[in-house]
Amino acid sequence: MTDDEIRDILLTTRRIAVVGASDRPERPSWGVARFLVDRGYAVTPVNPGIAGRMLHGVPVAERLDAAAPLDMVDVFRRSQDAGAVVDAAIRLGARSVWLQLGVTDDAAGERARAAGLRFVQDRCPVIEWRRLGLPAKIA
Repeated sequence: MTDDEIRDILLTTRRIAVVGASDRPERPSWGVARFLVDRGYAVTPVNPGIAGRMLHGVPVAERLDAAAPLDMVDVFRRSQDAGAVVDAAIRLGARSVWLQLGVTDDAAGERARAAGLRFVQDRCPVIEWRRLGLPAKIA
């Protein structure tokens, strides 16, 4: 992904599902979800273990299906579990899938791209946002 592609994903996305969201502030998924909410995205946290609770003012969904419609799926899962999330994102009509730092699955990326989705892996949207000097809020 080029900087222009990353910038375009971050600035044109509106609805994001954060799969593997945590209700523990010390977890990276908590901080990333908070950052995205603060930037103006409609964020749906997804985690069956805390489904129904509120996180950043939004109820946590049990499954990705409950977060649809969505633009992007941000994945905080182990690499070996990421492919199933990517396949669900394809089925649900997401426009992009973002695998967090340390999460990679090249085969899932090929499936996503073949289905017309943009695919980012082993990166963090917070780091990319700051690196690219994006605005305080999405337009």
